[in-house]
Amino acid sequence: MKELNIEVKDERIKKLQEEGKTVIFVVAGKKLAGVFALADKIRQESRQAIKKLKENGIRVYMLTGDSKEVAKWVAKELNIDEYFAQVLPDEKAEKIKLLKKKGHRVAMVGDGINDAPALVTADVGIAIGAGTDVAIESADIILVKNDPRDVYKIVDISKKTYAKMVQNLWWAAGYNIFAIPLAAGVLYNFGIIVSPAIGALLMSLSTVIVAINSQTLRKYEPEAAREFIEAEIVDPVCGMEIEVINAHSMIEHKGQSIYFCSAKCEEKFRKNPEKYFSKIKR
Repeated sequence: MKELNIEVKDERIKKLQEEGKTVIFVVAGKKLAGVFALADKIRQESRQAIKKLKENGIRVYMLTGDSKEVAKWVAKELNIDEYFAQVLPDEKAEKIKLLKKKGHRVAMVGDGINDAPALVTADVGIAIGAGTDVAIESADIILVKNDPRDVYKIVDISKKTYAKMVQNLWWAAGYNIFAIPLAAGVLYNFGIIVSPAIGALLMSLSTVIVAINSQTLRKYEPEAAREFIEAEIVDPVCGMEIEVINAHSMIEHKGQSIYFCSAKCEEKFRKNPEKYFSKIKR
């Protein structure tokens, strides 16, 4: 705009820029003829994922190649702790190293080719299943669905798995701490001794207990998943209230997940999405 000597003083345009929108000016004959404002749609799932992570004491950082204005707006909307804007592809891995030098254990979530070096550099690399093959090959964990809430599920199930490992360790150690001294005759003078047959039985029993305790993880549902499954949503076509777990289908539209009670409602929505999308509470 400076090259054309056009001065823009409209407060509305400044407000759009402050909101992180990319403003495109249309010029005709060295005069401003119009303005377009482009912005990314923040998914509700992203808000929920970051909220859960922060509730559990996990700091959230954002790496983006977008401008500082856009990064600042997104960080403010999602309540992100800190952001790195205008980061070039080869600089993402350097930012991860910087965080690690500060003493953080870093988990990197990405889906593009440019994210691959950072995924490898992080302590844990998490790739979106719908991302590029390079990112998937570089990551330690791959999310099957394109749902950021699964990141918190990983943290939750990891903590639960570690707790089970500790429990199993104590079960196994407890047997040895208790049974081996008895089998060695520590309490022989008191008439207490464990025969080899009983020792073998106790050993087998401890193994069974450890195996059963580990199997309980198969039925464990992360807290975030339970809240999501039990949540009630409204079919935008027929207005019926349904539970997420009982929904017939789900589609993504304008960055939002929309659930339907039947194939008929989904078909109607696909034919005229704008008619029904306005009914959705966002």
